[in-house]
Amino acid sequence: MRGKRTGTGVAVAVGALALTGLALAPTAVAVTPDTATITADCGTFGGGEATLTATQDGTAATVTVTSSAITAPIALGQDSISSTLTLVNAAGGTTAFTGTKNPAMAAGDPVTVGPLDGTVASGDTLEAYGGSLQMTVFGITITCTATGAQSPGPFVFD
Repeated sequence: MRGKRTGTGVAVAVGALALTGLALAPTAVAVTPDTATITADCGTFGGGEATLTATQDGTAATVTVTSSAITAPIALGQDSISSTLTLVNAAGGTTAFTGTKNPAMAAGDPVTVGPLDGTVASGDTLEAYGGSLQMTVFGITITCTATGAQSPGPFVFD
């Protein structure tokens, strides 16, 4: 009889832990697409194709910008670029993603900034065209703008 009670107690404990795990598991949310490309014009600092990679966790979202067409003019230390990416919301207004995250880059290396942090709402549809990326390096601000719509389309957040 004692073996049955122990087995039942273990089964109840395992079931309770499974339910607790389900209750505490984060809800799955996703941004679609998670990667888009744009052609950017950075004025005298160059321009070309750039990739935007987005992630979402509830209302918190990040976007990382990488470009092999836009290169570091000088060697840059890790987390030395202050960046603001402004995306246009289809419902009106803009959403800013900001941060000072970047890898160390040698002169001529492809530029990567991010992940830049922002706040989104469910259903937000955000597009780079009409917005801008501002990067401040050693007090010099570089502004890049998209020359057309991002491909394959705007980011849509859950």
